[in-house]
Amino acid sequence: MSYLAGKIVLDIVAGAPNNGLGEDNVARVKQLRVGRNIHPYVSAQAFRRWLRDSLPASEPVSPVIRSGKGQKQQAYTQGRPDRYLDDDLFGYMVAVKGDKAKTCQRDTVFATGTFVSVAPRPPAQDFGTMSRGFAVGENPVLHGHEFYTAELAGDVLLDLPRIGVFEIDGSGLKVALPEPAANEAHEAGAEHVSFRGCSALRLAIGERRRRAAVLLRTLSSVRGGAKQSMHYGDRAPALVLLAPIKGGVNPFTRVLGVRGDRTVFDSNVLRMEMEAWADELDGPVLLGWAPGFLGDQRDQACSELADLVASDSLVIDHPRTVLGRLADEIERGERDAWFEDPKA
Repeated sequence: MSYLAGKIVLDIVAGAPNNGLGEDNVARVKQLRVGRNIHPYVSAQAFRRWLRDSLPASEPVSPVIRSGKGQKQQAYTQGRPDRYLDDDLFGYMVAVKGDKAKTCQRDTVFATGTFVSVAPRPPAQDFGTMSRGFAVGENPVLHGHEFYTAELAGDVLLDLPRIGVFEIDGSGLKVALPEPAANEAHEAGAEHVSFRGCSALRLAIGERRRRAAVLLRTLSSVRGGAKQSMHYGDRAPALVLLAPIKGGVNPFTRVLGVRGDRTVFDSNVLRMEMEAWADELDGPVLLGWAPGFLGDQRDQACSELADLVASDSLVIDHPRTVLGRLADEIERGERDAWFEDPKA
């Protein structure tokens, strides 16, 4: 059994990828304060939406159902992880009053943190005017918006043994598949298993491998975000750190820090965490780092960590190459042990 734990970093250049509540006709980017410093951020919900929207066109996604009116509206997916990869990996809650045949819940398999600017980066404010079609002498309509340049980092955790495994007993909303849906999934080929103290249905290993590989390849080419008409930019990860780790903790949250006002990658922190968690690591640590990101720090890290690369404890390459290679290994069945849970 293994989790893939680590960190993703987005390189935002003059962008406004996730907006908060506007005020005084100014669109504000999402931001938080740490002491006196301002750190813009992208919410986990936004990043997960980008990821969903970046799935291959051939991959069906779970239809959204909307019901109710006014403040009593509900919106939820079909809650069928046996049929849809996004329901499987991202979770859902379907709470239909008085209908136990539809009420169910699934915790996320792919957990994502908030993507916060590593170094303080107060947003700049721009303004525009709308005067097209106005009569001569009429005043234009003014509007403003914020944008920023920053490196945004967020932690991620993929629970590999839970991919394609759905709880069918328990109480309340803990059931991932209620009885009618569970029967359909079983008839379609899902097998009964015991998983982490619950009865569950498990898809065939080939489909579980495929779903993990689709997620990894999609991570390498994420697209999306707000204000693309004025602030289009790359939203694919500039840096990805992933490690197969048995216990499900994430020891790599502190590999990025601040020196002066710069975001820096700390090779010594990575080395010390790898040494401390060596008994829990279940394969090499993967570091995907786009050339040019953080200036010459990539070359410096390659030099400082050369011994770990030589011993096959660490792999450093482009994020797309690292994620694609791992997806290929999983699809070939070379990482099947990662999908087995000894607590099952």
